[in-house]
Amino acid sequence: MTATARVLPEGRLIFRGEIFRCALGKGGVRADKNEGDGATPTGLLPLRRLLYRADRVAAPECALRREPIGAEDGWCDDPTHPDYNRQITLPHPARHERLWRGDALYDVVVPLGWNDAPVVRGRGSAIFLHLARPDYAPTEGCVALSLVDLRRVLSLGVEALAVER
Repeated sequence: MTATARVLPEGRLIFRGEIFRCALGKGGVRADKNEGDGATPTGLLPLRRLLYRADRVAAPECALRREPIGAEDGWCDDPTHPDYNRQITLPHPARHERLWRGDALYDVVVPLGWNDAPVVRGRGSAIFLHLARPDYAPTEGCVALSLVDLRRVLSLGVEALAVER
C-alpha cells in the first residue's frame, strides 16, 4: 500500500496522524492545472526522487533516491521545447528555472509526479515538494513545508501526496 499524505486546500498536510502547515499555489488548488496559472494541481502526486543542496544541508533520511544538485541544474518550463517538464543542464536555450537558487526554497526539493507520464505541453511543469518561505507565502503551484516538517514527513515514509480540492 502506498504511503500517501493528504494535502488540504487550506494549507495542511496530514500524514500518519500528524498535521503539518504547508504553503500551496497562489492560484489555488485546481483540477484543470495549466502552465503559469500558479495553481497546485489536484490528484495523486507520487514523490519521484529527492534533490538537495549538499553545500547547505545534509540529505534527509528517506526511502527516495537522493541526488545532490549543482549550479548547472535547472528545470525546463517552456511548453514549446522538447525538454518541457524535465530536469535540464544549464545553460539551456529554452525558458527554465534554476534549481540552484540564492534563497533556500530548493535546498531540499522533491519533483512530484505531475504531467510527467506522459508530458502534455502546457499542462504545468516543475511541481515540487520544497521548502516554504518563513511566512508560508503562496508558491507558484508547488507544496512547501518548513525544513523540519519536510524532513519529518520524508522520514515517515511518504510516497505520494493526495492533493484535495
